[in-house]
Amino acid sequence: MIDLSNQVAVVTGGSRGIGAATAVLLAHAGADIAITYKSSFKKAVDVANSIASQGRDCIALRGRLENMSECKKIVKTVIREFKRIDILVNSAGVWEFGEIGAMAQRDWNRSIAINLTSTFNMCNLVVPFMKKQKYGRIINISSTAGQRGEAFHSHYAAAKGGVIAFTKSLAAELISSGIWVNCVAPGWVLTDMTSNELGKSKSRLEILKTIPRGKIATPEEIAGPILFLSSKLADNIVGEVLNVNGGSVLCG
Repeated sequence: MIDLSNQVAVVTGGSRGIGAATAVLLAHAGADIAITYKSSFKKAVDVANSIASQGRDCIALRGRLENMSECKKIVKTVIREFKRIDILVNSAGVWEFGEIGAMAQRDWNRSIAINLTSTFNMCNLVVPFMKKQKYGRIINISSTAGQRGEAFHSHYAAAKGGVIAFTKSLAAELISSGIWVNCVAPGWVLTDMTSNELGKSKSRLEILKTIPRGKIATPEEIAGPILFLSSKLADNIVGEVLNVNGGSVLCG
């Protein structure tokens, strides 16, 4: 039912986790893909090969998305290779411990830069091309932490809360230009980012108690809602925060 043929999607953080699952699923729906990665070259190649096996084109581009000049190079390359960008999924992120009163400013700055500034950078560069096309879909990845806060991760929660406010602002600003902007807010997901915490049996059991579904999500279970928001099935959804958390935060 969902057909993204002749569309081009850019997925940041596409070498692993939610980004990788999303890139593969969008390709399965017919899109050509550009993924960004920071250091996981082998994983990026694996994702690109998986997409190629589906008969879709994929390029993997390395860059620090918190750096505007590197984002410019990435977007320029995508436009050169594919001529257009129809879908932007901002999924690059980092989740790190930070106790207030003991947090170094560099740790605060790093979390804000990677989780929030990178989203601004990519949107700021991609939107002009979408406006020319009079069409685009932007899906930003937030978190339950951005909705309710998260102890010992205040820098992460602040950044993800910023992503939500940024999404709503862009949604109202851009819909008249034919650009849909929405947000997906996952809860706990089995990724490299959470593997240390979820690998502890005691922590994992405590976390499972907070999820009514009683299951920690796979990256593919987050990619599905992203695909939906990328499609025409979501034409009347503007500025939404889609909660994908197994029932752990009921604020929709």
